Amino acid sequence: MGGKSKNKLLFFSSIALLLISFYPAFSSPFELQTLLPRPLQSPPTLSWHDSEFESNSIEETSQFDPVSSNTTLEVQLELHHVDALSSEDAPERLFDLRLQRDALRSGTIYSVVSEAVARNSPRAAGRRSGFSSSIISGLAQGSGEYFTRLGVGTPARNLYMVLDTGSDVVWVQCSPCKKCYSQSDPIFDPTKSRSFAGIPCGSPLCRSLDSSGCSRRRMCLYQVSYGDGSITFGDFSTETLSFRRTSVGPVALGCGHDNEGLFVGAAGLLGLGRGRLSFPSQTARRFNRKFSYCLVDRSASSKPSSLIFGDAAIPRGALFTPLLTNPKLDTFYYVELLGISVGGTRVPKITPSLFTMDQEGNGGVIIDSGTSVTRLNQPAYIAMRDAFRLGARNLKRAPDFSLFDTCFDLSGQTSVRVPTVVLHFRGADVSLPATNYLIPVDSSGTFCLAFAGTMSGMTIIGNIQQQGFRVAYDLAGSRIGFAPRGCA
Repeated sequence: MGGKSKNKLLFFSSIALLLISFYPAFSSPFELQTLLPRPLQSPPTLSWHDSEFESNSIEETSQFDPVSSNTTLEVQLELHHVDALSSEDAPERLFDLRLQRDALRSGTIYSVVSEAVARNSPRAAGRRSGFSSSIISGLAQGSGEYFTRLGVGTPARNLYMVLDTGSDVVWVQCSPCKKCYSQSDPIFDPTKSRSFAGIPCGSPLCRSLDSSGCSRRRMCLYQVSYGDGSITFGDFSTETLSFRRTSVGPVALGCGHDNEGLFVGAAGLLGLGRGRLSFPSQTARRFNRKFSYCLVDRSASSKPSSLIFGDAAIPRGALFTPLLTNPKLDTFYYVELLGISVGGTRVPKITPSLFTMDQEGNGGVIIDSGTSVTRLNQPAYIAMRDAFRLGARNLKRAPDFSLFDTCFDLSGQTSVRVPTVVLHFRGADVSLPATNYLIPVDSSGTFCLAFAGTMSGMTIIGNIQQQGFRVAYDLAGSRIGFAPRGCA
């Protein structure tokens, strides 16, 4: 009997050790943090004073590579979420539209990357025949989520412009319109601007477009197409842009006379991607190829989000991770994600190999300002979700909601404890506040884990997870930084 008892003891001890090895979270208490549940809120009312935009002109001397200057500019702008353009709608309706835009946005990113990878050679800066490119940018349903107000032309006309780190081309709607969508401000009239100038077909700027053409007067034409069928078409030109009291020019931009599709009410787009035609690339010397933004959780604060260009954009104390390059596509900001911790413990099944970009440009991880919900490739998402469910097993579950499959009923709660979540980038462990991953989806107390799985091998870090951090793009140093409490 003694031998049998000893064998049983050894057997159960082995099982216990095996379980501990597979589920490290069992061996120690889950690390928790406090969430103060707040239901969906209506967006704040827009308030901009155009008198702030009276500017002193600063002209660049070259279209691509402005002459070196001992004086660099620093500009700070307010940002607002696009929901503020539809503030009369109910919060639930706005959230539903946001998720619809988000699905189109992420789907288009995956499509663009797949098309680029399928090409036998990298996307060249040279001119192409016809209008056939499929560039993700602009104000289509799958476009950027935040906008600012800036001046266009001389004298400056103040317009709402969406910002997009997943886009390169800058463009605005222009009169005369063949077809223009409704926008909050009058359509920009280039004939009333002293600084507007067309670009000849043979110029390097025109050849840098993915999709360009020539008018009868041999002036450059552009077209940008979207995954949902929307397009913007018109004259590729140079113009002065004004940021509060500072103006920069000439900046190459599209002057769109034919803008068709599912657009929203801003006047155009400021492309903040990595390509040669993006605003950071065109103003590289003037702003030292540095910019940052801090996106405020609008459900918790009335303070506006902000965007900074120049050396001041890089905050002290930021944690930096190196930028990677996709050999087939230069627009997106790729980083290296090594793993994810939930409840204070690394999730064992989430290994660096799940996020690796191969030599052809497949897979990888991008930081994107225009995608709301972070999309993890399916194996990583399932592992992270299961770990979170285990750590949140004391919370009352709620039915799935839209793309979210891990939801909780927090109605009547004023404070709850939830597992911590940390994203481990190379060189930067980013600890997320609880509001960055457990979000309200209605006004009755339903909260969902704001991550989703994707069958694509590519992971997108969305803006919900970036809230409250100053996300710094130091392109000169080829790195991205995260500074907690960066909106102060």
